[in-house]
Amino acid sequence: MKLHDLKPTEGSKRPRKRVGRGLGSGQGTYAGRGRKGQHARSGGTKAPYHEGGNLPLIRKLPFVRGIGFTSRNKIVYSPVNLDDLAELPAGVEVNAISLVEAGLVHSVREAVVILGRGDVTQAFTVKAQRVSEAARKKIEAAGGKIELLPLE
Repeated sequence: MKLHDLKPTEGSKRPRKRVGRGLGSGQGTYAGRGRKGQHARSGGTKAPYHEGGNLPLIRKLPFVRGIGFTSRNKIVYSPVNLDDLAELPAGVEVNAISLVEAGLVHSVREAVVILGRGDVTQAFTVKAQRVSEAARKKIEAAGGKIELLPLE
């Protein structure tokens, strides 16, 4: 079989319907558009959001509480818990690069928040954009240091 031998399956292709071509065609006179009115005219369609004179839903959305607004300035933090940090080797500096290498964060460009689930047994130097109060107490109690990084 070659490309020039290919044909569509029998009955899968139909000739296009030619409307408005005389009475004998079965689609003459009004050509399937009915008689008069908006839909019989050329260009006689309503806008996709038209709701018969009501205020369209798309125009209502800004006024509906909690729908249709997402802040462009929202900061999404990647959470890392203290029990995740326990798997890191002792003496390592906890920063974006070490977290990516450990597989705890996807990218070095993500903002990181250190959360307080779990316990710390070794002293860490933590460099992150945010640290929860519980995590701060546990890290400093274990002899670690915290350096807050600016958001980029």
